[in-house]
Amino acid sequence: MSRFRRRYGASPLHALAHLAAFALAGFALLQLADVRAAGNVLAWFIAAVVLHDFVLLPFYTALDRAAQAASGGVLAINYVRVPAGLAALLLLVFFPLILERSTGKLEQVSGAPAEDYLARWLLISGALCAGSAIAYLVKARAKRTPGAAAATERASSKVSTSRRGGR
Repeated sequence: MSRFRRRYGASPLHALAHLAAFALAGFALLQLADVRAAGNVLAWFIAAVVLHDFVLLPFYTALDRAAQAASGGVLAINYVRVPAGLAALLLLVFFPLILERSTGKLEQVSGAPAEDYLARWLLISGALCAGSAIAYLVKARAKRTPGAAAATERASSKVSTSRRGGR
């Protein structure tokens, strides 16, 4: 029992409660969506987990490590990681419209034309990258300014002394 608690981080009752909650949530979702073939949903879910854990996770972990080694630091890579992740998330959510695979269905459901999603996605992705580049340049310039480090240190020392009740 203590071995399980040490490896899992909580009691077995906690794990059992979470499994029951996930099962109940899955059942409720299937009922709300009126899905008749729950086996198909389960197969798709298992395939997605296997695809992510055994294919995508090692791929983007290796890609991230290579980018960190090339950039020379974790801080610089975050200015690439964040806009790339947001652009990938937008692509994942809107890929049928970006690739013009379901424009007719969207027009039937919403009545709005589904035009220029690729151009909009490229524009948003470019704006995210440009904003991140500007933020990186501002941060790099602040680090290079000789008085910036001293001013930051003075400001942080004032905050720490005021918290301790000093001057």
